[in-house]
Amino acid sequence: MNKKGINVYAKRRLTCIACIILLLITAIVASVFNDIAQVMKNKNELVVLNQEYKELLKEEESLQSEITKLQDSDYVARYAREKYSYSLPGEVIIKLPTDK
Repeated sequence: MNKKGINVYAKRRLTCIACIILLLITAIVASVFNDIAQVMKNKNELVVLNQEYKELLKEEESLQSEITKLQDSDYVARYAREKYSYSLPGEVIIKLPTDK
């Protein structure tokens, strides 16, 4: 072959290698951006879950407090009278309207 044929072959080969390298770089960059997006999504989800966890801890504390109170018979009697309009013999219950 002549020198001109070798140059054309070498140019095609370099172009092909350059295209392959460009595709690999593009794939790597896309993968990295995808991973970064997933990490950010996970961080946001973690913030939301931590907030839910704190709310659930507060609710648990409130329920534990209620359990402790319900073990006291005086509290249970007062609660039943207020919540369910339970009255002792001879008592009259009068409900007042609430402002809403």
